Amino acid sequence: MKWFFKNYEKTILIFDFSKKAITKEIHHYNTVGLLSCVKDSLKVVIKKYMIPKTIIVGVFMTLGVTGYGQTKMSPFERKFIDRGLVDVQQLDPTLKVELKYSTTDNFIKEDVYGDLERAYLQPMAAEKLVKANKFLKQEKPNYTLLVYDGARPRSVTKIFWARMSHLPYNRREDFVADPARGSIHNFGCAVDLTIADEKGQPLDMGTIFDFFGELAEPRREAAMLKVGKLTKQQVENRKLLRRVMIKAGYTSIQTEWWHFNAMSREKAKVKYGFIE
Repeated sequence: MKWFFKNYEKTILIFDFSKKAITKEIHHYNTVGLLSCVKDSLKVVIKKYMIPKTIIVGVFMTLGVTGYGQTKMSPFERKFIDRGLVDVQQLDPTLKVELKYSTTDNFIKEDVYGDLERAYLQPMAAEKLVKANKFLKQEKPNYTLLVYDGARPRSVTKIFWARMSHLPYNRREDFVADPARGSIHNFGCAVDLTIADEKGQPLDMGTIFDFFGELAEPRREAAMLKVGKLTKQQVENRKLLRRVMIKAGYTSIQTEWWHFNAMSREKAKVKYGFIE
């Protein structure tokens, strides 16, 4: 039997009965090659019964190279793994991930994550996210959670803080966390997300992700609905997201419909410390 994970380097131990020896082969794959590797595994199982001289007795995936279409591990990803964080899609492959800070589709219009394409969280937070996705599917079987951001190094929060230097201190904190205190993302205990429909498209939440204004604030939804700036369906979509996340153990905040915390900043700082 072979085990395949989201990696590109494969070590195979082969026992050859004729030579009474174990040999080791290391194979590297790109995205297309990985698919070929899976096909080859099926061929080996068949071949195993046709030619019993050589049987693959173990396949072990190294952690050296990971990612869909990635040729090397992102420095951020290595940092997350070293700190014990987990790739949320390893726990639930039905979760969708589109890291907005690995694109220019964010409030500073910069790609600050580089090669990072996976969302990582502390195991506790990741397990709660999986539960939330399960609760969502109980209500809406064809919907799934779409993650925009998970763990975020404090070095990135410092970039955000610097980009908002034109604002007074108290106004800056309305948009980004002061790196001195840190964001709960900096401990791997917060997630930004939305809901994707059966076609994989984000539900209409009334604003885009990273929209800084009253329209994005849950505390103002009733007022915005009353004056027609939000529709009933947009508010219901937000309530659905909050409902499943809170049921799973997350808490929401009053200024961003997309942000949820798995733990308070104070507890996270004591238990995990900053991810720099």
